[in-house]
Amino acid sequence: MHSNKNQIKNNRIYQADYVLFLLVSALIITSIIFSYSLSVYTVQYFEYNQFHFFIRQLFVGVLSIFIMWGFSLLNPDKIVNKLGMFLFITFFILMAIMPFLPASLVTASGGANRWIRLPGFSLSPVEFFKIGFIYFLSWSFHRRLIEIPKKITLKEEFILLLPYFFSFIIIVFIIAFLQKDLGQVVLLGGILFILLIFANRSYKVFVTLGLVGVIALVGLIVAAPHRIQRIFSWWAMVQDGILMVLPSWADKYLRIEDLPEPYQVSHSLNAMNNGGMFGQGLGLGDIKLGFLSEVHTDFVLAGITEEIGFVGLVLISVLMFLIVLRIFKISGRVENKIYHLFTIGVALMIIIAFLINSYGISGMIPIKGIAVPLVSYGGSSMLSMAIAIGLVLSISKSVDLRKKVK
Repeated sequence: MHSNKNQIKNNRIYQADYVLFLLVSALIITSIIFSYSLSVYTVQYFEYNQFHFFIRQLFVGVLSIFIMWGFSLLNPDKIVNKLGMFLFITFFILMAIMPFLPASLVTASGGANRWIRLPGFSLSPVEFFKIGFIYFLSWSFHRRLIEIPKKITLKEEFILLLPYFFSFIIIVFIIAFLQKDLGQVVLLGGILFILLIFANRSYKVFVTLGLVGVIALVGLIVAAPHRIQRIFSWWAMVQDGILMVLPSWADKYLRIEDLPEPYQVSHSLNAMNNGGMFGQGLGLGDIKLGFLSEVHTDFVLAGITEEIGFVGLVLISVLMFLIVLRIFKISGRVENKIYHLFTIGVALMIIIAFLINSYGISGMIPIKGIAVPLVSYGGSSMLSMAIAIGLVLSISKSVDLRKKVK
């Protein structure tokens, strides 16, 4: 009888976390507004209808809100496992076959096939694969790693983790080499690394993996001329500031002359500077008028800052961090270990992508081409995030968020 009572208690369904739902919806609405405001030059340049991007983002945004709402009504035990595995397997296969698809079925970017053309829109498989990848790690770590004690030899631990290393090498080859998208590899690598911490692995593994990761990252950069060009462009902007604080002899070895101009980041910084504290006003930014390309996608934060100022940027950043903290709150209270790791992974995906983009457009790190979750224009990014948040909302039904943790 006591066991049955515990089972009923553990299987109890609570109300979904609608605070999280409202926070995410607020960012989606922000994205819809700025998809119109920031794209005024782009629609004229390509001779689109002035509402071209707005209508598309409005449709995707509304659909995303309904997806989250629908998932929030479902029992997580009936959806998370099935959908997680489906996303992992299906979109891994799609990414693997994309280089071999005819040009009529794919859209290229940077010399690589990254989108699959469908009637009326294009689909980026890597955006949906990330959700499946997080679920696969959560499911697999729960089965193979969590219960194994830390006090095993480094060799035994690496043998235990070997399947994950091989799997990630395959993913790196597909995404970094075939799709030429190093930013997504950095994002997935960061998630894998941090989830291993929550999977109860020893510090020796992380030190070793950290060194291997740095060496591998340098190798991936050196292997692609366009990535070296980005590094040089970034160094052209920051070398004076860095060399200023180093000993004078370092200037002889580290200063590089005749570097490429950091065109995009310079205009990004100009846009944020023009915005000041309160911005020039919605729709009144200047840098978006042909100076800064992709301002409604990868450089959306710079465009938003020019129009609604530093205060507006802070509000968006606060919304983003509140979303992440809300997901961590759900993760900290859920008893199912798979759900615990999955929700942590979703929170990491959001915050790592946000930080990579923020640091890139401000010149702190080289640009990686990572979209701002829930804010940048793009159907695949928005829909995949809606699915991820929807699954988190479904999982939140298994915990009582109103109860204070003792």
